Amino acid sequence: MVLQSINPTTEDILDTFEEFTDAQVDEALQQAHDAQRQWRETSFGERASRLQAVARVLRGQKNRWATLATTEMGKPLVEAEAEIDKCAWNCDFYAERAAGFLADEHIPTEASDSFVAFEPLGVVLAIMPWNFPFWQVFRFAAPALMAGNGAVLKHASNVPRCALAIEEIFSSAGLPSGLFRTVLIPGSKVEPLIADPRIHAVTLTGSSDVGQRVASAAGRQIKKQVLELGGSDPFIVLAEADLEGAVATAVRARNQNNGQSCIAAKRFIVEEPVADQFTQKFAAAVKALRVGDPMQRDTNVGPLARQDLRDALADQVERSVSSGAHTVVGGNSLNGKGYFYAPTVLDGVSADMPAFREETFGPVAAVIRARDPLDAVRLANDTEYGLGAALWTRDIERAKQLARRIEAGNVFINGMVASDPRLPFGGIKRSGYGRELGVFGIREFVNIQTIVVGLPSQPARASSE
Repeated sequence: MVLQSINPTTEDILDTFEEFTDAQVDEALQQAHDAQRQWRETSFGERASRLQAVARVLRGQKNRWATLATTEMGKPLVEAEAEIDKCAWNCDFYAERAAGFLADEHIPTEASDSFVAFEPLGVVLAIMPWNFPFWQVFRFAAPALMAGNGAVLKHASNVPRCALAIEEIFSSAGLPSGLFRTVLIPGSKVEPLIADPRIHAVTLTGSSDVGQRVASAAGRQIKKQVLELGGSDPFIVLAEADLEGAVATAVRARNQNNGQSCIAAKRFIVEEPVADQFTQKFAAAVKALRVGDPMQRDTNVGPLARQDLRDALADQVERSVSSGAHTVVGGNSLNGKGYFYAPTVLDGVSADMPAFREETFGPVAAVIRARDPLDAVRLANDTEYGLGAALWTRDIERAKQLARRIEAGNVFINGMVASDPRLPFGGIKRSGYGRELGVFGIREFVNIQTIVVGLPSQPARASSE
C-alpha cells in the first residue's frame, strides 16, 4: 500500500510513502521496547530536560511544522501555529509538574509504612487522527514519556509527513533513539500491533466506530485504553445570555479548524425568546467568514481534509434539509480546486434529523429551539455522545447547577470548549472513556502500585481478598 500526502487546498499530491513492511514494524517495536527499559530508570529531572528540549524544537521551527499541517490537512496557518505553541506549552507543563503528579503518596495504616507509587507501564501505542496532527500526539506523548513510558505512533494515513516530522522532533531534541517511533501502516494492520506483547497500553483519538473496534481488540488482550472519540457538542444559549458574546464565540466554536473538531460546537440549542435574534446575528457572522487558501493569514476557513469528508458532510446537510431543516447560510460545496464547503447555518433542526443525531465534521451549524432551560438540557443530553458542552447565561449560579445535569466530560460556562494541559479532558457515553491532560491524564498510563511495609512484631493486617 502507498500512503499519499495530498494538499486539500490544491488537490496536488505532495509526497508518497511506502507502507512499512512487517520487518520495519517489528524493528520499531523492538527499539521502543528496548529504549523504554532504559528510560524508565531515568530521573524526572532527566526526562524534564529532554521534554523541555522538545518544546524548544517546536518553538524554534514553528513555521516549518505549522506549514506541514496546513498543507497536509488544510487548517488555517494561524491556527496551525497556535497548535504548535500549545504542543510546546504541554511539554513544558509536564516537564515542570510530572514529579509532583507522580510522587509517592503515603497513606497512614497499621503498617510501619504504606504508600502508593506510580510506575510506568511500558510502550504505549497511539492511534491518532489528522484534524490536529501535532496537538493530538503531543497531548498524549508529553505525559506518557514523563511517566517513563515509550511510544509508538500510528498516525492517520493522510498525514504521513506530519507523522514522520513528529518522530524527527523527538529525536532531534535528544530523546533516546527509538523511544518514540512512528510506523506508517494502514488501519487494517492495527489489531496485530495491539496484540504484540511489546505494546502495553493503547490510546486513541478518533471516531466512535473506530474506538469500538480498538477497544474490542485491546480488551481481548486485557490492555489499558484511553479513548477520546466523536462528539456532537451542544452550545446552549439561554434567554438572558450575553447574545453578542455568545454569537462571537459560537462562530469560532463551530468553524475553528474548518469545523473539523470533536469538541467543536455542533448543535446550537437556543431558548425560544432569543432564538430568532441569535440565528440572525449568527448567520450574518458566519456569512462574513473568509473562505480560501489556508496559507493566507486572513483566511478564516480552509478546505476539508479529504474529498470523502466533504461528500459525507454535504450528504448530511441534504438529508437534514429533506427532513425539514432550512438553510439560512451556505449549504453547498464550493466550485473549483480544493475540498471546500461553505460555512453553513441550518435552522429548524429537530431531533430526528442527521444534523442533530450525527456528528457533523465540518463547518455546519444546526440551530435547535428550546422551550426553557430544562428543555435545553434535555435536548443537549438527547445524543449518544458526551464530550463537551457550552452554556451561555448571565445567571452563573444557575449555570453551575445546570452544568451538572449535562451529560458531558467538559462543560464551559460562557466560553468555548477547549483542551488545556492543566485540566482533565475526555468524554462519556460514545465519546469514550479515560482522561488526558492534568494530573488525571498522566496517571492513566502508570501502574498505581500499593506498597506496604509491616512491623516484624506486628505485621500489617491481612485478608483473603
